[in-house]
Amino acid sequence: MAKATLTIASKNYGSWSLRGWLLCKLAGLEFDEQIVASDDPSTRAELLLLSPSFLVPCLTHNEIKVWDTLAIGEYLNEILPKAGLLPKTLAARARCRSISGEMHSGFSNLRSALPMNLKAHHPGFKVWAGAHADIERIVSIWRECLAAEKGPYLFGASPCMADAMFAPVVTPVIVPPELVSVSMSFAQPHAPPLNLSSWPLAQLVGSEIWTSPEVPPPMMPPAGPINTIEEMFADPQVQHLGIAVPMQHPTRGEVAIVNQAVALSRTPCVLDRPTPGLGEHTEEVLAEVGYSKEDIAGFRRGKVV
Repeated sequence: MAKATLTIASKNYGSWSLRGWLLCKLAGLEFDEQIVASDDPSTRAELLLLSPSFLVPCLTHNEIKVWDTLAIGEYLNEILPKAGLLPKTLAARARCRSISGEMHSGFSNLRSALPMNLKAHHPGFKVWAGAHADIERIVSIWRECLAAEKGPYLFGASPCMADAMFAPVVTPVIVPPELVSVSMSFAQPHAPPLNLSSWPLAQLVGSEIWTSPEVPPPMMPPAGPINTIEEMFADPQVQHLGIAVPMQHPTRGEVAIVNQAVALSRTPCVLDRPTPGLGEHTEEVLAEVGYSKEDIAGFRRGKVV
């Protein structure tokens, strides 16, 4: 079979590049890797020739170009059907395609909260609450598949397309090959932890991540944890800068409000009242701009205010 070329970015930072690489490996395809830094403007023209969307991975095989990870998986299944990228039974294939498609198009909160870096380790990292539902859904998918197909892979004894699609998000910690241990601690309330330390695909991923050449990480905007209002006001830096100002509220007691962003030494801002309730100052403001009590009463009757 003719050699193929898989164009990818970092397998450590790029979850889609890792998925495309895994699909080709699992299919047994003989291929060369072309690693590009997708953030480098000099590579964009080259990527455009391979993939109209500028996206990686992109597989070139027998002068056929296939981009998009799911499309690559389906293409590999056509040219190498004995590799078993799709399960044998119709029902299993349908489920495999469904959960692979769900990973392809869903879990946006998880992607935002936990961008991939398999070499990094952040003990006690606070996961944004919006990602919890995504994590619970992934745990549910894995529990159902492993229970139905008896493992060790999602659809039985051999890895398939679904394993490649889920590998990046169920591999939160990858350590050097001699210490490979992958676990998913996002247990459901009434179920034992889902431990993936025996998941065979983890060793393949771990060995590759720690031995392959690296490209610079993609340029990403600065990011940090998303705090609740209470956590924000309790932050030591917020308190030191005087951003949180205690204020007596007529019905709620002492509340914290946000101070002015700019502090002037000669003409400091003075906060003399708490944040108003809904409509609390409506009549006062309307009176200040010239409306009479009769006008305001008419507004209320007409449900304007």
